[in-house]
This record gives sequence, structure tokens and C-alpha cells, in this order.
Amino acid sequence: MKTALIVGVSGIVGGNLADLLVAQKDWKVYGMARRPGAREGVTPIAVDLQDAAAVEAALKDVKPTHIFLATWLRQPTEAENIRVNAGMVRNVLDAVSKAKTVQHVALVTGLKHYLGPFEAYGKGILPATPFREEQPRLDVENFYYAQEDEVFAAAEREGFGWSVHRPHTIVGYAVGNAMNMGTTLAVYASIAQELGRPMVFPGSSVQWKSLTDMTDARLLAKHLLWASTTPAARNEAFNVVNGDVFRWSWMWKRLADWFGVQAAELEGEGVPLEQQLADAAPVWKQIADKHGLAESDIHRLVSAWHTDADLGRPVEVVTDMSKSRRLGFADYQSTDESFFALFERLRADRLIP
Repeated sequence: MKTALIVGVSGIVGGNLADLLVAQKDWKVYGMARRPGAREGVTPIAVDLQDAAAVEAALKDVKPTHIFLATWLRQPTEAENIRVNAGMVRNVLDAVSKAKTVQHVALVTGLKHYLGPFEAYGKGILPATPFREEQPRLDVENFYYAQEDEVFAAAEREGFGWSVHRPHTIVGYAVGNAMNMGTTLAVYASIAQELGRPMVFPGSSVQWKSLTDMTDARLLAKHLLWASTTPAARNEAFNVVNGDVFRWSWMWKRLADWFGVQAAELEGEGVPLEQQLADAAPVWKQIADKHGLAESDIHRLVSAWHTDADLGRPVEVVTDMSKSRRLGFADYQSTDESFFALFERLRADRLIP
């Protein structure tokens, strides 16, 4: 039996990874978060990751062989992002160091590694697309780099292997998390359907026209499992995307068709979702009451700021995944089917009508 400690089990990445590991039958799985919730086959650990003493106490009897770091807390400045998010990684790795059982630590970051932090997102001199793992860090402060450095330093001290995983925008099931484009668009489309309005693209003309890609949370979970148990993947950073490419001018109509809604053609620049959904909270409550939905608080489902940031980028964003392919990871996922599978589950769980 291998023992997994999933840090951030309540999020899109952690939740899907927990489901995968439990299904493998040869993993004992611990799930850590401030509010980890109940999940079959997972031992929950509720703790504030910023509290080093509390983390140490919570993990005193846990002896993980594999740690999966899939959590972060958004802060008002990048300096605070670095302090808080690097500190959480450090607290976890320090707490388990005495057990001497860790074989591998996998860290999930993302394409802000190439695009820069929120304060300088998509600005300045960026590496050429498609993004490749060997491209150097940007010359800016970035909490992803700080998290990596914590993992690298602990690996050097403790002798465990590591992997860094850089997904593009993640499509997957979760409720109440900070970055969730799939559920955000599902709620937006449901409102458009209810009100008889077209879906108006919220992003830039560059994103509308350019090639791009995304990452299914289920495929990312498989990638995490693969890298953490494959010797050739030890001590490597990986991009991880579905394997297809598309343009939003095509995908937007696909999503609208699923909901039976008209997709408006983009003329000029899009209208951000934060603007389109600014007064949507009472509308969503009415929809939730009418259809008997499980969640009437739109803010538990929607992260308009994050969707606007991704779809509003002024540069093409497409990712090279050749490194994983060369080392043997061959899984593929069609992105439109990722959205459709998520929408079906949200409907089945009465989160959208």
C-alpha cells in the first residue's frame, strides 16, 4: 500500500485525484483542507495550512509516501501570494519530514509560470508559444516559483523525488473553489437560457480567434499518478493539457448549443462576466428556487474574475506536451466533451437546471 496525502482535497484537482487513487485499491488516501468534507475512501484532515503548529499536530501520525500539493489562497498582492502560498507548502513538508517516509512530492501550479502573476498577467516579454517546460522563468516575482523552490529545497534535504505539473485552465467538478471556468460558464449559460438571452463571449478578440487548449481535471489526476510512480518522470516539470486544440469562436457555439442558447458573434471585444453577472445573484436565486437546485448562492458556483482573466488574455496561449508523451503518458481528452461531462454532472447533482 502506498499512502497519499492530498493537500487541497476539496478543490477541482484534489477531489478528482482522490477519486482516482481510491479507485486504484492500493492507496491509503488522506485529504487535507480547511474544510475537507466527507469523501468515500478518504481520511479527512481539517486544518489551516497557514498555521505551522496546527499542520504539524494534524500530521503527527500520518506517514505519507506520496504528497500531492494542489491548493493555494488568493491574496491582494503577489508579495502576499508568495508569503502565504510558499509558507503553506513549507509547513506541510516540514511537518512530514520527521516521518522519513516521503518518496515523491507532486506540485500543481499552472501556466502563470509562463504568463506571469496576476499583477503582470500576460504582459511584458513572454516566451513564444507553444509553451515548453525548458523555457526559463520570467524575471518577475511569482508565487508558483516560490512554491517550486520550497519543494526543491525540501527534496534536496530529504532525498525524495518531485514533479511539477503545469495545467492550462482546468475543467472539472468542484463547488466553492476560487478558479472554476466550467461551472462558471454553466451558470452563465443557464441564466441566458432562463432569460432567453444569447451567450455573449466575455473575452478578448485574440482569445476568440487564436488556438488554445485546456486541461480536464480527470486527465490531470491521471498525470499526477503517472508522474509520481514512473521513475523516468522523477524530478521533472511537465505541462499537462488534454491533447486537442481549438478556437473559442468554435467552442463558444458548442457550449451554447448544449444549453439550447444562441451564441452571439463577437464584434470587437467581449463583455467581461464580472460585468454581465454583476446583478445576477437574485436572478440565480429565483432560478434555484424555481428548479429546486441545491445551491442558490451564485458566489459558491461562479468565479467570474478568473474566467475573465483567462478569456481576456491579449496573447495566444497554447501548450506543448511532448515531454510527457516521450516519457510514456499517452492519455487524451476532447475538451468539448470535458465541458459536456461536467455539465451533465452539475445537472445530475441539481447545481444547474
